[in-house]
Amino acid sequence: MGIIKPLPDLLISQIAAGEVVERPASVLKELLENSLDAGATKIDVQLEEGGVRLIRIADDGAGIGPEDLPLALARHATSKIASLDDLERVASYGFRGEALASIASVARVTLTSKHASQAHAWRLRSDGTTVEPAALAAGTVIEVADLYFNTPARRKFLKTEATEFAHCDEVLRRMALARPDVTFTLSHNGSAKRRLASADFARRAREIIGEEFFPHARPLDAGAGPLRLSGLAALPAYSRAGRDEQYFFVNGRFVRDKLLTHAARQAWADILHGARHPAYVLFLELDPAGVDVNVHPAKTEVRFRDARGIHQFVFHALQRTLATPLSSAASAVEETPAAAPAYPPSAFSYARQSGLGVEEPAARAYLEFARAAFADAADSADAVSPAPSAGDTAPGFARGITSGATNDGGAPLLGYAVAQLHGVYILAQNAGGLVLVDMHAAHERILYEKLKTSLDAGPPATQALLVPLLLAASEAEMATASEQAEALAQLGFAIAAAGPRELAVRGLPALLAGGNAVELVRSLLRDLAEHPASRVVETRRNELLATMACHGAVRAHRQLALPEMNALLRQMEETERADQCNHGRPTWVQLSMTELDRLFMRGR
Repeated sequence: MGIIKPLPDLLISQIAAGEVVERPASVLKELLENSLDAGATKIDVQLEEGGVRLIRIADDGAGIGPEDLPLALARHATSKIASLDDLERVASYGFRGEALASIASVARVTLTSKHASQAHAWRLRSDGTTVEPAALAAGTVIEVADLYFNTPARRKFLKTEATEFAHCDEVLRRMALARPDVTFTLSHNGSAKRRLASADFARRAREIIGEEFFPHARPLDAGAGPLRLSGLAALPAYSRAGRDEQYFFVNGRFVRDKLLTHAARQAWADILHGARHPAYVLFLELDPAGVDVNVHPAKTEVRFRDARGIHQFVFHALQRTLATPLSSAASAVEETPAAAPAYPPSAFSYARQSGLGVEEPAARAYLEFARAAFADAADSADAVSPAPSAGDTAPGFARGITSGATNDGGAPLLGYAVAQLHGVYILAQNAGGLVLVDMHAAHERILYEKLKTSLDAGPPATQALLVPLLLAASEAEMATASEQAEALAQLGFAIAAAGPRELAVRGLPALLAGGNAVELVRSLLRDLAEHPASRVVETRRNELLATMACHGAVRAHRQLALPEMNALLRQMEETERADQCNHGRPTWVQLSMTELDRLFMRGR
């Protein structure tokens, strides 16, 4: 006899369950998806012992007829697809036809359902073959009891009751974010844990993520060809220690996709500290034929036909949203959409701090489905007025600029400077009240953006020094300056050896000519020494420019004249990403008159 034998159907289902049914949360996900595919508008979830003892889901969906109940628990039986063409354009949550069969192979399943065409409900148990009458007004109730009762080895791998419940709660939160039009309730061991009534996306997101997320969240709605990306992206001030508030949905399905995660990470790279993680709720919509969801039985992984185009589209859409400062209109009272769609509405409005009103750069080009570049024309708006005194010139920005974004009253949004506090903060008065600006952080961002724009157009302009700056250097610094001469030239530096242990700095980038040249050159040589020349400008360009901007920015405790302070405020209004410095810290805060009155208990 041969040694190759077909496996029993039960064992086949249990093997499949190893991929589909990882823990109670996996079961809950599959059952919730079935309820949503059935058109449910109300879903009630009851758990016992973290879902290990019991998972019970009741919905008001279309229901299942008695003739289809046995097939519902059969392997590879589904109403979602019927052909290869359907498989290539999956628009439903479920489609594989193996989830219920896999669950029934490792748990005791009871399925009760009433189709609209039937006079009463019918029930089927996984340990039986007979469909029997049952009492149920409408929809479907499915009970999954004693998970892994027949595979005790798998049950030992489950965590504590609290941990398993937390995973189940997270699954429901994701589903609720994707479908704000559906009412969800969750109870555990007889105690109500969560009730989410049907609502618009803004309200649902507040209930799921929390109020503290919204003051830092920016609405996003971008389209390019067949692609649309919408949702909310948080500024770096709301960065997280982990990835617990990263929700990405593709055609309404929560996914963990490396390509999308990488695109999002790159979009925040310029403004977020490396050890922190961004927070976002994003919805990518595209033609179902452009994405393959049949990658893994759990359906949390996807593959895109045009991966590069998707990556570029997501990256540039997020980058543009994070780069453009908040407009003054963003402080309007929240508006509630008339209807709650299945996906987030295209426009959001949340109560938040007023931001900088900046026109988006006009020049843009799309790479495939993506906006590939920005052209910054802010420098052309700079107008320089006479300096109050030659000795007080602050490096890197002009004085007396009167252009800039304005509020409805015609005054600049950041107002006009009134004082400088301990040489660190600028105090300004605007229509809303008091503005506090960290002058070093703000100037650092301004210089950084100008350096990037300048380098994109070619090597930045080099300002020759009338008298070369002589710098005592170590052997390592001498070697770096010689080996990295080409990279230094591309960054706008003219540095050459002036002796065995001495460097002569003959030119600096024009934007940084007024900064601390010694500290700047030493820091740059230290960074260049750690990386090969071939990778410096390409892969670490922004890091090097950030270092240059930090050392070239006006330092703390530097006394500025009022015209210089006002010039800094105007350039902030003209600069992308001016809300935060290169390290993700805020550059300014607004204290309204109401907040100031509250501090002094005025009106009480």
